[in-house]
Amino acid sequence: MMPGGDQEPGSYYVGVDVGTGSVRAALVDQRGILLAFADQPIKRWEPQFNHHEQSSEDIWAACCVVTKKVVQGIDVNQIRGLGFDATCSLVVLDKQFRPLPVNHEGDSRRNIIMWLDHRAITQVHRINETKHSVLQCVGGVMSVEMQAPKLLWLKENLRETCWDKAGHFFDLPDFLSWKATGVTARSLCSLVCKWTYSAEKGWDDSFWKMIGLEDFVADNYRKIGNQVLPPGASLGNGLTPEAAKDLGLPAGIAVAAPLIDAHAGGLGVIGADVRGHGLACEGQPVTSRLAIICGTSSCHMGIDHMVQGHAAFPELKAKAAARCQSVYAYLNSHLDLIKKAQPVGFLTVDLHVWPDFHGNRSPLADLTLKGMVTGLKLSQDLDDLAILYLATVQAIAFGTRLIIEAMEAAGHSISTLFLCGGLSKNPLFVQMHADITGMPVVLSQEVESVLVGAAILGACASGDFTSVQEAMARMSKVGKVVFPRLEDKRYYDKKYQVFLKLVEHQKEYAAIMKGD
Repeated sequence: MMPGGDQEPGSYYVGVDVGTGSVRAALVDQRGILLAFADQPIKRWEPQFNHHEQSSEDIWAACCVVTKKVVQGIDVNQIRGLGFDATCSLVVLDKQFRPLPVNHEGDSRRNIIMWLDHRAITQVHRINETKHSVLQCVGGVMSVEMQAPKLLWLKENLRETCWDKAGHFFDLPDFLSWKATGVTARSLCSLVCKWTYSAEKGWDDSFWKMIGLEDFVADNYRKIGNQVLPPGASLGNGLTPEAAKDLGLPAGIAVAAPLIDAHAGGLGVIGADVRGHGLACEGQPVTSRLAIICGTSSCHMGIDHMVQGHAAFPELKAKAAARCQSVYAYLNSHLDLIKKAQPVGFLTVDLHVWPDFHGNRSPLADLTLKGMVTGLKLSQDLDDLAILYLATVQAIAFGTRLIIEAMEAAGHSISTLFLCGGLSKNPLFVQMHADITGMPVVLSQEVESVLVGAAILGACASGDFTSVQEAMARMSKVGKVVFPRLEDKRYYDKKYQVFLKLVEHQKEYAAIMKGD
């Protein structure tokens, strides 16, 4: 179609999302409706504690499997664009673009340090001790999950087998767009969020020199990216013949500069037209909206850990299977059963959880934090498991409230939450976010918002829309709005005070144990 005009029916876009455990793809039309979906698991290795690795060849092969599946039976000439998103894992290739090992075993198949890898703890401490001004752009303190500490770890630990041979260090989304187009340009999203790049000033030479990675400055950042494009920009000449054959798509279709996976989820929900829903964000700048992508990092790991480790889990699993329900759907109905006349959230009056079992990324950026539970009893039956699950869900929502308060202290003004991702399908999780933050929660019509976001990128690259904003408004739709139950506000305010005390106490305990 002409930019801004009416599209011909039958324009399609493919979105590919590389998550922690699987690759997913969708065929999406110009209204943002998913027409086909496929997923494929990907391999993960954990050779030692805190080391998490993947294979770029395995991931690309999975991308090919799912993309071929979603375009089966359609006229591929109607596909106008392709967009990728992925976790911000670190991909290492040599000067000929071949995989290099990121492990002591020298296994070059395993050439990705995953986003959740915490091997570079001493390196990130040293980086934070520099107090360099670029740290202000990542919240004042750098997380161990960012790329600079991981790069420094490779230089200090795998000098001969990896560092000296390396030709390219890619964020995983940028690896995928390179694989599809042969263009090594990086997305502004990846470099700003995980690599300390500044949209205004570019790379800061003094930072890389100060932390001991002056190598990058010397060759004008060729290995980590010296051509940077905004997400949705069209790359090179589109899909290469080789990649087209791999993916089952026509050569030359537009391929977009990619996004980090959570950001693609944001793109898929945050621009929706909210008129007629009575929301404070209507007619306000998009900055009054906060997108929350409920994936592995924000929630699943903590909830799974609490539920699966409980003595009553085998009983729960059997009962849920007998009802053909997920364990979480069963727990939600069990909570309704035991709450009696009171609101369900009040069941945790004596049970409180701090959910940072894998450290805190935001807003505290403290990888030393651990999970905490206070209020345990001797009984370990299904009721206890259900209430512990509820307390964990509430803890994740309190974590969201803490992030919102940090953002508001920095000058943001947020009125409405937009949720997507796996746990946005859980009504208890959604209601707790509304009640605990005191804000309405918008759920998109299309549950797979991350894939819609990736497809929106492809739509932008195709030229079918004049801007990302226009594509978002056309392709993301409101499905449902969940409002907070304001009568429960006083209870959650008190629980939130306890939540903040938990982390305060944890820091005090650590200080006591470190003291002489």
